[in-house]
Amino acid sequence: MQTLTSTPAATRLAAVRREIEDACRAAGRDPATVTLVAIAKTFPAAAIADVIAAGQTVFGENRVQEAKAKWPALKERHPGLQLHLVGPLQSNKVKEALTLFEAIHSVDRPSLCAALAKAVAKHGRQPQLFVEVNTAAEPQKAGVLPEQADAFLARCRGEYGLRIEGLMCIPPFDDPPAPHFALLAKIVQRNGLPFLSMGMSADFPRAIEFGATHVRVGTAIFGERKTNQ
Repeated sequence: MQTLTSTPAATRLAAVRREIEDACRAAGRDPATVTLVAIAKTFPAAAIADVIAAGQTVFGENRVQEAKAKWPALKERHPGLQLHLVGPLQSNKVKEALTLFEAIHSVDRPSLCAALAKAVAKHGRQPQLFVEVNTAAEPQKAGVLPEQADAFLARCRGEYGLRIEGLMCIPPFDDPPAPHFALLAKIVQRNGLPFLSMGMSADFPRAIEFGATHVRVGTAIFGERKTNQ
């Protein structure tokens, strides 16, 4: 029988969980309030199976097509897994996304909202939805600008009837993350949303300090990726 520390991935997963517990303790939070999303993009099903065997149940992927190739079989073999889309979603992939994912972290534009609303009405299934906020206003990145976030959230709820439950951000790699985490936390608080998706392998303890409820950790669990995807 496989133990929790029988593979390198399982050992790394245990270390990440300890870091989450330590960060929660330092912030006076219950570790149960933080969901670890293990980002499995570019990793094959065999590598993911090691992490599942170590007890991880929530995973993330960046692309619908990659998720479609890997996860139906994994979910069939391991009931109870949850899959989150943390990368961009094309409007023409919304129907597939609704069947694959329990959560979508990248709602970022009216055309996507319209496609989601139509698909939800037709299929009667709505994943947990997060609006992506471009906290640094980086032109190459997706996401709603911080000053437009309140109006966009109101439009999601009113015009499109979507149940938005949280916000997500990806701070610039060369910026201190704390100001971005603090900004996202303020927007969440004033809009009465329960969830904050922020923090990755390099900065998730800091994100927890600022109230992250979902941390998206890939490299620290799976190791370095072999490709540039």
